[in-house]
Amino acid sequence: MRNIKYIVVHCTAGNQKQKAKDVVYFHTGPKSKGCYGWSAPGYHYIVEADGTVVSTWPEDRISNGVKGHNAESINICWVGGLGAMDNRTEEQKRALVNLVRVLKERYPDAEVRGHRDFSEDKNGNGIIDPWERIKECPCFDAIPEYKDV
Repeated sequence: MRNIKYIVVHCTAGNQKQKAKDVVYFHTGPKSKGCYGWSAPGYHYIVEADGTVVSTWPEDRISNGVKGHNAESINICWVGGLGAMDNRTEEQKRALVNLVRVLKERYPDAEVRGHRDFSEDKNGNGIIDPWERIKECPCFDAIPEYKDV
């Protein structure tokens, strides 16, 4: 089994009509069709707008969520975030909390972070300031959101 250090929260940065299968296809489909052509999807779990949690990749296998940290991460994603907006539905919020809770039970030492929390602290102040973020994903601050889970 992999040594899981992080549970990483992402958003698709798309509209909430997307389905998990569409996101997986975008990651793994052929480049000739405008997809990434990856051998593995970006996420282990995707939470659709209605709160459905879809397992898209086995936890014991590495997904493509955060470059340089995939071997030590479980990557979860919610469908939405178009325009860097936190437009999670109430169903998604509940499902994400429940999913994080289950994953923390499996990996009690894992830190919950957002993708953006892996950005470099360029000014060395100990905080990832908004201007330092590699992306806004997941469009909210996951660390305080899930600190009590």
